Amino acid sequence: MGERERSEAQSLPVVIVCGGQGTRMSGATPTKKELVEVGERPILWHVMKIYATFGHTRFILALGHQAEEIKRYFLEYEPMRYDLTVNLGRSSAPSYHPGYQASVEEQWEVTLADTGLETQKGSRIYRVARYIDTDTFFFTYGDGVGDVDITALLAFHRRHRRLVTITGVHPWSQYGILQLGEDHQVSGFVQKPRLDHWINAGFMVFERRVMDYLSDGDDIHLEREVLPQLASEGQVMMYPHEGFWRSMDTFKEALALDEIWRASAPWKVW
Repeated sequence: MGERERSEAQSLPVVIVCGGQGTRMSGATPTKKELVEVGERPILWHVMKIYATFGHTRFILALGHQAEEIKRYFLEYEPMRYDLTVNLGRSSAPSYHPGYQASVEEQWEVTLADTGLETQKGSRIYRVARYIDTDTFFFTYGDGVGDVDITALLAFHRRHRRLVTITGVHPWSQYGILQLGEDHQVSGFVQKPRLDHWINAGFMVFERRVMDYLSDGDDIHLEREVLPQLASEGQVMMYPHEGFWRSMDTFKEALALDEIWRASAPWKVW
């Protein structure tokens, strides 16, 4: 068995884009969106924890705006959680005091790759290609969580043998819906129902051949250009997910996710 085959049998790389400005969150919090906490952990940590639970612990974070914040979070991951002693001016590792317990996350391999400030998602994927050492890899966003069965998603992808699988969900309307009778008479109200159409929830699986549709320019749009082209060629399939899923674009959504976490934590698959 070759090196690539061995790695695929154990853990696939998970590419997560974290490079946007988070404009809809801007002003509500000084923290980069992917580091906004839900249940005392950044939303990005929750996304990574979902994949890690299914054995995929090699992460490639495509960074851009405020890259230093995400780098700092991982560099300080253990030291910020425990009492410790450091010897200034020496290169030795810090000494942790009683109570220190190595976290499960110490098994994670996290590659932090700067991919440009104004780079579109397709270009960000292309720029981290050198860190992807398998024919198949996961791709997702750093701000959406769900109780997605990653093993079932990957099995679905491998059965259909197309280049891309997108996890689809039915979204919830952010507005109440009017029920109308004749002459526009309102007969009832439905408060923020679940809609019939499907949307892209992230949690995607790509074959490496997707790189043939990308390039190193800053302006390769994944959703507007690459995925539509692949779909027109019959290379995109949808994995339907009927369980829980939410994204976090605004501070209001962050507060709502934190409340959901404390009440039931439906995406906590670990």
